[in-house]
Amino acid sequence: MAISAQVEPSAGKSPLSSILEAIDLALSSAERPVALHEPRFGARERELVMDCIDTGWVSSAGRYVTLFEEMVASAVGVPHAVAAVNGTTALHAALVLEGVRPGDEVIVPSITFVATANAVSHAGAVPHFVDSTWTTMGLDPVALDEHLQQVSVRRDGQLFNRQTGRRIRAVVPVHVFGHPVDVPQLQALSAKYDLIVIEDATESLGSTWKGQACGTFGHSAVLSFNGNKIITTGGGGMILTADDQYARRARHLTTTAKIAHQWAFDHDEVGYNYRLPNINAALGCGQVERLPAMVAAKRALADRYLQVFENVSGARIFREPGGAASNYWLNTLVLDSEFSDERDALLSRLRADGIQARPLWTPMHLLPMYRHCPRAPLPVAEDMSKRCINLPSSPFLAGERN
Repeated sequence: MAISAQVEPSAGKSPLSSILEAIDLALSSAERPVALHEPRFGARERELVMDCIDTGWVSSAGRYVTLFEEMVASAVGVPHAVAAVNGTTALHAALVLEGVRPGDEVIVPSITFVATANAVSHAGAVPHFVDSTWTTMGLDPVALDEHLQQVSVRRDGQLFNRQTGRRIRAVVPVHVFGHPVDVPQLQALSAKYDLIVIEDATESLGSTWKGQACGTFGHSAVLSFNGNKIITTGGGGMILTADDQYARRARHLTTTAKIAHQWAFDHDEVGYNYRLPNINAALGCGQVERLPAMVAAKRALADRYLQVFENVSGARIFREPGGAASNYWLNTLVLDSEFSDERDALLSRLRADGIQARPLWTPMHLLPMYRHCPRAPLPVAEDMSKRCINLPSSPFLAGERN
């Protein structure tokens, strides 16, 4: 999208003023207040939801759940998609399905939404926090390799943490704000240490690395369809896999482990009541039809931010890593390190101007319930948390319409 004006550097202005002017220019056509990420629904979503209501099948049975799974699987390019009530339950189930057991450790980046670590805890396992890289904003495979060389040991063909004695079972990379992690190095690392990869692709629907969709690089992956995601079902999630047997077991486990029968209610193990309701899936079917247009609109908005910040000192917009095509779920402003103490002042000014912006999540290792967990050195994670701000990123800010 072309921009009619640029923010010119000025020796007499503080960086904070120039940054505010650039954000205001990028959002010049938006009415205040500007939400961080706002869903939009059109006639198609209304049509499908009303049809679902008219059928009476609004709960966990009905044709829209299966249709939504098929549409998402097709959009991602994966054989199987199993719908769940939200991303957290999807990740919890995926961890259990991958053989994570109580007392195991699961490697996760400290920079992530708390649901990633919580799902590990729900499985009875222990999050093991590792650092991120400024190249992708996601997990740093090089730093992780160095860390595992120091703390891990192999016993009976399995990887253990020599410091805690616990088995290290899996790694959960997160495609932070829609930006793909370093896929080749992650895959090499998982092969080197025999770690199962469960992708947290909750923020990256529509993102690709060298043409391959996020959510297809691990043995399994999860998506989220929360109200602030690129498409939404109100609340919802999805487990993705290419493994036929895994998919069958995922569907069974997330529907209370009920044995299929015309009338009998028999269950063969402790399962989870995680099935996405049909009415939510109907909304999702309407939304996923618009996914390509929304990805294109979000990328256009990212281009707009990148252009207005091209000559601004004191901050930059995070740009997708090489080889990636990101959905730019949340555009991220990165303050220069010398201006990190200006972050809260900038957030206050933006909020006062009707622009909803937010800081990064508090790093997981600093939260009270996770301070005792094992972790690698985390200098980049702590630096990111001080310098990054998420800016309004709704698709329609760059022209996506109903």
